[in-house]
Amino acid sequence: MATILYSATMSLDGFIAGPGDDMSWLADIPLDAPDPDAALTLDIGALLVGGGTFRASDPFAGTDEEGAMRGTWSGPQFVLTRNPPATPVPGVTFFDDLPEAVAAASDAAGERYVNVLGATIARGCLEAGLLDEILVYVAPLLLGDGTRLHEHAGGRRTRLTTISKYPGALHYRVDR
Repeated sequence: MATILYSATMSLDGFIAGPGDDMSWLADIPLDAPDPDAALTLDIGALLVGGGTFRASDPFAGTDEEGAMRGTWSGPQFVLTRNPPATPVPGVTFFDDLPEAVAAASDAAGERYVNVLGATIARGCLEAGLLDEILVYVAPLLLGDGTRLHEHAGGRRTRLTTISKYPGALHYRVDR
């Protein structure tokens, strides 16, 4: 059975995207920082991506690192969106229902991770009781504004238990 994992690289001040969903800052992470994708890539069986993340610009476009996990991962992608593109995208299946998207991604991932990309879809998975783990790499920079790793209007406490599987990462199991 697949494990549903929300993974992200986050600025020290808690943002996973800059203002206007800007992701260009990822290309500014110093080369001596831990590589967030190296170990994780091997454990991913499928991606579950939010529509905004799917449509966001790739900071590595036109380079060898273009694509998911800086170009090191390929496989089935499942995108949750109300606005799928008019033309099919190879390797990508679009859904407008979260439980259906999670089920399809889980089937595709087998015993490996379904890697959730995007704060909104991660929050939906968490609120639906579908999120198993959270993995965060903290980048040594401050963005000052943008999309937070997690937000819930009015606040909502979620307990987490530390897991130590990936060096240089904050890795937690979601307590239920």
